[in-house]
Amino acid sequence: MSADPPDTTGRPRTTGRRCTTGRPGTTTRPGTTTRPDTTARPDTTGHPNLYAQFRAAAALHDGHTALEAGGHELTYRQLRDAAEALAARLISSHDGRVPRRIGLLSNRSIGSYVSYLAVLCTGATVVPLNPDYPHGRNAVIAEAADLGLLITDPHPATAELDVPRLTLTPEEVVGLAAEAPARLPECPATPGDVAYIVFTSGSTGTPKGVPVLHRSVMAYVDYASGLYDVTPGSRCSQTFDLSFDGSVYDLFVTWSRGGTLVVPQRSQLLSPVSFVNSARLTHWWSVPSLVSFADRLGTLKPDSMPTLRRTLFGGEPLSVTSARLWQAAAPNSTIDNLYGPTELTCTCTGYRLPDDVAEWPESPNGTVPIGSCYPTVEYLVLDEDGAPATDGELCLRGSQRFPGYLDPADNAGRFLSADGEGAVRPHPTGSPPTDSSWYRTGDRVLETDGQLVHLGRTDHQVQIRGYRIELGEIEAQLRQHPEVRDAIVIAVEGRNGEQDLEAAVTASHDDTEGMYRTLSARLPAYMLPRRITAFEQLPLNPNGKVDRKALASALAKNRS
Repeated sequence: MSADPPDTTGRPRTTGRRCTTGRPGTTTRPGTTTRPDTTARPDTTGHPNLYAQFRAAAALHDGHTALEAGGHELTYRQLRDAAEALAARLISSHDGRVPRRIGLLSNRSIGSYVSYLAVLCTGATVVPLNPDYPHGRNAVIAEAADLGLLITDPHPATAELDVPRLTLTPEEVVGLAAEAPARLPECPATPGDVAYIVFTSGSTGTPKGVPVLHRSVMAYVDYASGLYDVTPGSRCSQTFDLSFDGSVYDLFVTWSRGGTLVVPQRSQLLSPVSFVNSARLTHWWSVPSLVSFADRLGTLKPDSMPTLRRTLFGGEPLSVTSARLWQAAAPNSTIDNLYGPTELTCTCTGYRLPDDVAEWPESPNGTVPIGSCYPTVEYLVLDEDGAPATDGELCLRGSQRFPGYLDPADNAGRFLSADGEGAVRPHPTGSPPTDSSWYRTGDRVLETDGQLVHLGRTDHQVQIRGYRIELGEIEAQLRQHPEVRDAIVIAVEGRNGEQDLEAAVTASHDDTEGMYRTLSARLPAYMLPRRITAFEQLPLNPNGKVDRKALASALAKNRS
């Protein structure tokens, strides 16, 4: 698809579609079931901001354990008191004028979570920074966000950041919980204020800031908190770094229902099965790549994770092969495949696999469907010409949609406007998006049997020697080889400046000849990659997704 939005003037009228079927998975193929949600739901509706929503839920569960991180534990009362003690310190140290945006160098310490809540409590905006990012990237983010303060524990990653900072050790944070309850004014944030800003990769190489409003997060938490049976006593994973929006589910859905957030150290994420069992987890939420880690270690054996009741995957496509491996290892757990760009507040669609593996759906690329949209979201599927279609780019709007990028220049080409009669056309350049504007995700989907299947990015469709090729189709065929755990296909510059295809696989054996035979039997010659390279593990970015740029560099080194 072209980079610019299609001109749909004169095209058939389009109307957004809402999910009218309730929770993800309830109207999928016959045999798909959901367990009834019979637990009492905290009244978190009607609050003016995310912190007030958290505080109301925390009051209902004050004696239960809210957080386990770095060898420390806090109950809901202690977590709230520590956050408000830190908020009081921030307010007093700035004469009541707290900086409007406060950075948080998240290092999986107990201070990261207390600080996140404290910043929200003051009414300021949280801007999480990842200590694993290059210093230069964090410096660019700090400047773009115009940070007035950085909260961190002692860490060398702060050395090159020219921002006033507050450094807290984990012991100091625990001490905050023991202080006398702080007397604070009500959190001043309104539903239309920005709760947090996360930065995603930009096509220009500069990170793009995505501001998310309090009302968007609260709408998400209100809906998602009723889906997955989190109750007091539930032990929920926190696999995502706070600089990745998947963490919003980890924190606020868990805390809205009285569950315990269990934070692993990064090294523990490389052994997911061991962590699940040692932490006695009941709920797991991660990118599918961690399935490959567990499988490579040989630990993903049948019945190896008996405590799990709910499993959620998202952030990248979930292959049916990976889902089968996880289902066998966690037979007491349902598996939900979730989808959502950062711009739509964490996740906005979901599909629950049927309990009976024999009833699992088939998709054209071997991935689990992303399912149906939440009732907080409307969607359109548009073809290359901007006409309604069942196969095309997914466009979204609704209460979870962000208001536009931090830098308005990044909005260009990313929104469509709807007129009063339902037709859509390019959003006027320079005008901020309205509530009725559609966000162009850049994701290609297929709508079938009332469900959406993710077919890849629109820019993962390439044209080579006159043939249009879907890279996901080649990847799906490679994954059917019995030795292949995962596969990625990329387009590279070939001979005479033309594009060629190369494939990277993780496999138990380096049987590339057998892989070629598999592909040759199923694909035309023009779709065959010129080279298949086996890796022990595909390179991942700090959020756990396959890093295609790093992969392209690794393949280039292998060619030289």
